[in-house]
Amino acid sequence: MALRVPGSALKGPAPTIRLRLTVLYGLVFLVTGAVLLTIGYALVRHNLDAPNDFRQTLRRLGLGPFPAPFSGRTLLFGPGSPEASVAEAVRAQLRADALHKLLVEYLLALGAMTMVSVVAGWLLAGRALRPLRHITATARRVSGQNLGERIALSGPADELKELADTFDGMLARLDAAFASQRHFVANASHELRTPLAIMRTEADVALADPGATAGELRAMGEAMLETIDRCERLIESLLTLARSEASSGAEELVDLAALAGDCITDLHARAVEVEVEVTDHLQPAPVRGEPRLLERMIANLVDNGIRHNEPGGFLEVLTGSEAGRAFVVVRNGGAVIDPSDAQTLPEPFRRLGRGVAGFGLGLSIVRSVAEAHGGRALVAALVAGGLEVRIELPAAGNVAALQTSRALTRS
Repeated sequence: MALRVPGSALKGPAPTIRLRLTVLYGLVFLVTGAVLLTIGYALVRHNLDAPNDFRQTLRRLGLGPFPAPFSGRTLLFGPGSPEASVAEAVRAQLRADALHKLLVEYLLALGAMTMVSVVAGWLLAGRALRPLRHITATARRVSGQNLGERIALSGPADELKELADTFDGMLARLDAAFASQRHFVANASHELRTPLAIMRTEADVALADPGATAGELRAMGEAMLETIDRCERLIESLLTLARSEASSGAEELVDLAALAGDCITDLHARAVEVEVEVTDHLQPAPVRGEPRLLERMIANLVDNGIRHNEPGGFLEVLTGSEAGRAFVVVRNGGAVIDPSDAQTLPEPFRRLGRGVAGFGLGLSIVRSVAEAHGGRALVAALVAGGLEVRIELPAAGNVAALQTSRALTRS
């Protein structure tokens, strides 16, 4: 019975970069050495074949003068004499022997130096690729549990050093992303666990009392319904945050001023209810992006400005464009906030106190939407109290086109 050997088993080990570089070094040296020795051999042969005026040479040595017909090829013998023929044959044989010996010596020298160059190339390639092996070993060791490890390659600022620094930067970003994800999951689990615990407690209390009245059961149902609404708002916020971080790329030309105006109109009744005075200064701010996400971003800013305000406080909304950037600025009154605490508010589930309403995802969604559209969100605490949030996005289109489009839409 014949044995079938897989094709992969017949193949030898894949050539390494070090081996390929060594072969390349050897071939380059062999070709260049062969060309150099060929040129040298040709020059020597040309010089041996060239006719020499031995009369002038002997005269320079003080062995002349000689008659004019005297030449190097008939040194002491007349032209056509047997002695001249013998001398010419001896000269040709000496020339051939010298060239043959020179050729053999050149070939031996070329072979020996090629071997030396291969060994030197192997050593030099190994030394040059040593940082690459260090990078590979570090990449193999890195996992989700030890993202804090770095290559920290030292040496000259060459391509390998640049590769190692780039890899270290990638590890730093991954480490921050994993830490943020773990923090996010822990907070989301905690936020979801709380309403579930409330619903379970309400159900256990109602079921444990066999004589519960209809009013008590109704109160239990209303409490559970309120808790379910809270869960739905939390899940919706989480989905919005996830959708903003993975933007689909379906972009349209929109005006942040129009979106801000719609949001102010929708939330005006709430502002009047809590006695917050709303003012706006809306200049055209054209951008390209997903209208729903951008509208949710501005709505979160206005909603936060109303919710975390104080009775008789103010809410100011500004939009416009400058230096190729479209911006939205929302300022609101409220309690005095420490500037360092204000910088942490865009982090998920970050609130100034546990008693504060909401889930702490509003500004996280705002920052995520801004970054997904190539912009940024800047948060600063106002000296007199309250907060200022500035969104900057790359401006797009032109104001005239937006105004025409808006007029057509209204008509």
